[in-house]
Amino acid sequence: MVLLDYFDQFIDGIEFLIALGSIIGLLGLIVGFIFLIWGGPRMRGRMIGVLIFSFILLGVCGFNTGLIYFRVFR
Repeated sequence: MVLLDYFDQFIDGIEFLIALGSIIGLLGLIVGFIFLIWGGPRMRGRMIGVLIFSFILLGVCGFNTGLIYFRVFR
């Protein structure tokens, strides 16, 4: 029983990390587009990297995973 409780907590932790990655990806997308439009030339170069990282993070973690897990719109 102790082993099953350990794996249950482990899976809950992994699910939390995936949901957190989804939220960070969404925030990175929003901030990246805002600074890409209104930022200076040096900021635009950095924000392209943030956008690429956010797209990769959303591809791995999923788009709605964080919204459902943290009940953002409910």
